[in-house]
Amino acid sequence: MTSSLGAQPAGNAGLDTRPAARSGTFLLGGDLPVHRLGFGAMRLTGKGIWGEPRDAREAIAVLRRAVELGVNLIDTADSYGPEVSERLIAEALYPYPQGLVIATKAGFQRPGPDQWKTNGRPEHLRASCEGSLRRLKLERIDLYQLHRIDPKVPFADQLGTFRRLQEEGKVRHVGLSEVSVSEIERARKIVPIVSVQNRYSPTDRQHEGVLDHCEREKMAFLPWYPLGAGAALRSSSPLARVAARLHATPAQVALAWLLRRSPVMLPIPGTSSVKHLEENVAAALLELPTGDFEEIARAS
Repeated sequence: MTSSLGAQPAGNAGLDTRPAARSGTFLLGGDLPVHRLGFGAMRLTGKGIWGEPRDAREAIAVLRRAVELGVNLIDTADSYGPEVSERLIAEALYPYPQGLVIATKAGFQRPGPDQWKTNGRPEHLRASCEGSLRRLKLERIDLYQLHRIDPKVPFADQLGTFRRLQEEGKVRHVGLSEVSVSEIERARKIVPIVSVQNRYSPTDRQHEGVLDHCEREKMAFLPWYPLGAGAALRSSSPLARVAARLHATPAQVALAWLLRRSPVMLPIPGTSSVKHLEENVAAALLELPTGDFEEIARAS
């Protein structure tokens, strides 16, 4: 489907040249203003989230175009590649434009393509932070997230390491990923938590309670896999039906639904294609009528 919401060329004047700004602004940690539609940099790496990208020039172009479109929140992790995604971000964007927030994560080791092994040992988390700072060419990481809680390592040791990194000035704010409400509250007794990144999409809302908790506590909620499984975007799906009425793509409707769902929602769709990036970011321009929002909500 061709969208009527295609992003404007970078040289045009006016608000539509930076559509991500139209998604609204959220104060991350109370002091970092970010546009609510961000970019997830996992897909810039090779197959299996392993190794170099198939097209390095396109990966660099995606990152630069995202900033041109008004994206000022980029989410990555040391395990993407591993290390490749962070290195590409620095190669494409350093020296960073004012106001750009780069969020990264630690807590996984990568034995091979599509293989993920949790490692929350304090020495690993500290080494990961040092590596991310070096690759990203940063003195301080604005948002550092525990990628997964490691069940083999004491909870307090993992979050205590993040607290010490924050106290040392290497980390500005701390976030969590794939956690329950009780885990969030346990973590907050050790270190302030400003964000949660759980899997969530219009068709996968198992973490609805976590989202509601984040909204009450004014913490950012970064939904990963925000477009859901491919079946959710097919022509017979509710997202596709609404998209046809609005002359948009199902992916744009999914992102617009997420943005409307909660003011603390910060979707971070990822892609390795400039064309798909422009389509995704243009979702910030889509006004989703109440009836269509509710239709999608009921179908999920």
